[in-house]
Parts: sequence; C-alpha cells; structure tokens
Amino acid sequence: MKIHREGSGTVMLVMILLAFANAIALYFGAAPVIIIVAVSSLVFLGFILYFFRIPKRTMYLHGDFLIAPADGKVVVIEEVEETEYLQAKVRQISIFMSPLNVHINWNPCSGSVVYKKYHPGKYMVAWHPKSSSLNERTTVVYQIDQSKIMMKQIAGAVARRIVNYLIEGDQVEQGKEMGFIKFGSRVDILMPIEFEVMVDVNQNVKGGVTPLAKLS
Repeated sequence: MKIHREGSGTVMLVMILLAFANAIALYFGAAPVIIIVAVSSLVFLGFILYFFRIPKRTMYLHGDFLIAPADGKVVVIEEVEETEYLQAKVRQISIFMSPLNVHINWNPCSGSVVYKKYHPGKYMVAWHPKSSSLNERTTVVYQIDQSKIMMKQIAGAVARRIVNYLIEGDQVEQGKEMGFIKFGSRVDILMPIEFEVMVDVNQNVKGGVTPLAKLS
C-alpha cells in the first residue's frame, strides 16, 4: 500500500509516539497492559496508514462530464445563490468524506483556474448546512469554455488542515490531484443550473470515477 506524501510526516510522528508508549508499557506495565498497548498501537497505526493510502483506480476521464472530486457520500443536491464569486443561482452537490474515505481531491474537470481563495472559519461538523459558508475552506473556480465551476474544500469538526495545490492561472487536467483534506471533511461542487445531475442524495461516489453531472 502506497502512502500519500501528505501523510509521511504524520505517519512518522505516530510511529515515534507509539514506540515511546510501548517502551513505557514494556518497562513499567504488567503483561496485560503491555498487550493492550501493543494491540491498540497496531490498530491505530493501521488506521493512519489506511487513511493516507493512495488508491489503485482507473480514472474516468470525459470532457462532457463533471467527475466526482472526492470519495464519499452525496449529502446535498440543491439550488443555492452563490455570492462569493459566481454571483448567480447554481446547483450545489455536496460530498461528505468520512475518516474511512480516501481524502485525496481531484480536479472534476479540465480547464483554467480563474479564482482561488482560502477562508479561515469554524469547525462545525461537515454535514451541517452552514459549514459550506462558515467553516474553514478553500474555494477554487474552474473555467470550462463559457461555464464556471466552483469547488469548495471544507474542513469539518475533525479535519484541521486543507491542502490545495492549485494557483490562479493554472491550466489543469481532469482527474489530476488538486489537494488533500485531513481527517473527515466535505467537498462542494457548484455548477450552472442547466447541467444535468447524474447522482442522487445518499449515493456513494468515487473520486475521479463517478460522473456527477453532464455539461450543458
């Protein structure tokens, strides 16, 4: 299993702390304590390695579709008034990423990056309706021909670090990595109303694979 570069420092730190905890247990603890600490350490390390895994998958690349930028469950499909950049009524699809999902984020489309902004904020649970506008987040807007697509990486109650690799002016390709969110989060995709949505609420999607909408 390959580990994502965003997890290398975390994995190393966890291994050092767990080694220290096991050394203390081995020196001071009785046999049951040593076993409990050792088993707990293996389980926790396994979770950390699993969280930062790089999945083996074949990307579904198709210029006529927006592809899911993240693994997770669709929790919102609704029309909203977007006031940060698009200044229009748009359709929003929100994907909730649990700690067990792959947390790499991919470009949902090819195009140019015309806007990017980081917003400090709160850490409400990611499925809260107001997390989209009040939580810490990074907003990116892609230009595809005459259409603009907004993507928000939103921190949750546990997620405390959003990584975004894009820069305004970048020409990006669908299915390439654009960022990473650590430990539970949410991704919003905002698109023109006329795009045909191809997913349903509560549907599980795979980043880089599942078509979210068909471009008009």
